[in-house]
Amino acid sequence: MINLTVDHALILTAGIGTRLRPLTYVRAKPAVPVAGTPFIRHVIAWLAHQGIQNVCLNLHYLPETITAVVGDGRDLGMHVRYLWEPKILGSAGGPRAALPVLGSGSFLIVNGDTLTNVNVQDLMTTHRQRQASVTLAVMPNPNPQRYGGVVTDHDGWVQRFVPAGDPTPSYHFVGVQMVEPAVFETLPIGEPASTIGGIYSTLASKHTRAIQVHMITEQFLDIGTPKDYLEVSLTLAGDKESLLHGIGTKIGQDTQVIRTALWDNVHVGARCSLDHCVVTDGVRVPDGSNFRNVVITGKTERRQEPFEQKIGNLLVTPLSHNDAEDITKS
Repeated sequence: MINLTVDHALILTAGIGTRLRPLTYVRAKPAVPVAGTPFIRHVIAWLAHQGIQNVCLNLHYLPETITAVVGDGRDLGMHVRYLWEPKILGSAGGPRAALPVLGSGSFLIVNGDTLTNVNVQDLMTTHRQRQASVTLAVMPNPNPQRYGGVVTDHDGWVQRFVPAGDPTPSYHFVGVQMVEPAVFETLPIGEPASTIGGIYSTLASKHTRAIQVHMITEQFLDIGTPKDYLEVSLTLAGDKESLLHGIGTKIGQDTQVIRTALWDNVHVGARCSLDHCVVTDGVRVPDGSNFRNVVITGKTERRQEPFEQKIGNLLVTPLSHNDAEDITKS
């Protein structure tokens, strides 16, 4: 009989979130609010719904922003443990360091920026039936120019990984995988290592039946950039505009807030117009301000980028560099 029990999951949450800046100057990527709920809580709730009760989160960058919104996970029906990484250990080094607390059986690895409703039991069934060392949840590559790909043979065994822009037909790895501990056991503890482009690439080249793919049809949402983040937030919020407004939000009289995400303790003054914007924690938008297609952060010590504008105590960043001309004055 095939054992379909999944006891533990590791969520990779140590990354710096470079592509999501400037949002990740304020919170770690897994802690950013998506339609009223911190991203990581969406992920943990999905795992709890799948019957998983034990999860580990590895921490490095702005860890307090993650622990503050997750706690011990009890309110989500989960037992959460944290693993501290003094230096970022990467997609393979992180799992290696976590092995002592993940048990001896197969476990799930989930990228901390992955929002999906993949059926974990179906993934485990494929993993067990194919007797794979690693099974990657994949879908047809939606944008090969943007995303790297997974190249397989006709039986779904991974042959190699290709970078973004490669014309070879490939699948897109959605950041959910089932693995065997032995894959990571030979790595030195505490040393950075990667999976794709690292140990998985080596494994696929040496063993033709080691890494299997599991095709999904479920939803997959990407918050890789600020523009992606806002679109996902708007999609999940639907017509419930209140889900885009954080705790302690105040909006002044005669102010229009259109398709805009306001984080916690944001105050928007009177006679303002915000259209397709993200306003991060604690920002005070002055009366009469008009902004479109931007991220607004508060006073910061970080270096100002050439495509950003400083307006009073606000730092204003285009949602994408191509939108720089859409910044409107206060």
